[in-house]
Amino acid sequence: MTVHVCHILWSFRTGGLENGVVNLINQLKPDEFRHSIICLTDYDPAYFQRITRQNVQIYCLNKRPGHDISSFWRCFKLIRQLKPDVCHSRNLAAMEYQLPATLARVPQRIHGEHGWDLTDLAGQNKKYVMLKRLFKAIIQRYISLSREGLNYLQQRIGVAAERITLICNGVDTERFQPATRATSTLPAILAESDRLIFGSVGRIAAVKNQQLLVAAYIALCQQHATFKANTALVIIGDGPTQTELQQQLATAGLADQSWLPGDRSDIATLLPGLSVFVLPSLAEGISNTILEAMACGLPVIASNVGGNPELVSTERKDAEQPGTEPTGWLFNSNNQSQLQQLMLQCQQAPARLKILGDNARACAEQKFSLDTMVSAYRRLYLDNNKQQEG
Repeated sequence: MTVHVCHILWSFRTGGLENGVVNLINQLKPDEFRHSIICLTDYDPAYFQRITRQNVQIYCLNKRPGHDISSFWRCFKLIRQLKPDVCHSRNLAAMEYQLPATLARVPQRIHGEHGWDLTDLAGQNKKYVMLKRLFKAIIQRYISLSREGLNYLQQRIGVAAERITLICNGVDTERFQPATRATSTLPAILAESDRLIFGSVGRIAAVKNQQLLVAAYIALCQQHATFKANTALVIIGDGPTQTELQQQLATAGLADQSWLPGDRSDIATLLPGLSVFVLPSLAEGISNTILEAMACGLPVIASNVGGNPELVSTERKDAEQPGTEPTGWLFNSNNQSQLQQLMLQCQQAPARLKILGDNARACAEQKFSLDTMVSAYRRLYLDNNKQQEG
């Protein structure tokens, strides 16, 4: 008998959370699990094609902006029709739809905390905290991707430790692995150059803070002629401010050494062409893009928020925790001067990057494998199902 898992999400489009769902569904054995995805709003059919399993259905509630009470009724009817064994919601917006799942008598109700939203960077919004405490009564199991999230659930929301499972994201180290720049799918003008390429991947949104990276890069090029002559910038992802960022770079005379192609499906062959991966997020859970960059042998510069310190080992951490090899650097959130200093350091001492990149690849293989993540979810789904049968 297969376990039917119903995943409840805000939408199903390019993003780290959604990428984790794709990886999980594609790796869980189809003779043990089948899946349904309920999107509160909409989904991208092209992105849904990334799911290779055949026993997956996707549904949209077409939720209207604001408090669309009727969407709860539509969700209740759909869940009652699907009869899943598990309802697994992710993040605050989807958490509320555990109420229809409860009324539809879904045996197992699991909720995942994947990080913070721009409107609640530290998870301190009183309304949201109250809501999470209220829903604690009907959610049976919580999943946290980071220790920061786990501590938040215990200390701020009051969830008992035995009801929380820590499952870090995993990366496919077979798909994402080091390669030469010449074999990457970067455009020829970059692939054939010897420039130091700073790159970032992610939806272009305020919380991801690509604006900081662009501002830092422009400032460095204006202040240091050598930096301008020997570097390039790549930002992969789409969003409402993509055109604005491109215009800023063009106005600064950097259009020929910057590339913002929008959303891409060939990330695994683009990343190895970069030199340094940069993630300037204002908030983050456990970043899939950091893990993918590490698996491709890239050193990482990341903001010191969320789960980033759990992924990026610095020389300071190395000194505090012997045996932890450095894989990059952390800078204070939204601190442009610190980011510029680290980027300039990379350009001035490129030999160090190879050592850090090798460390990053080893760390991805040893600590953050996709198999480890999938096994943890498999045990959780199956153990909960066995408890219900018992």
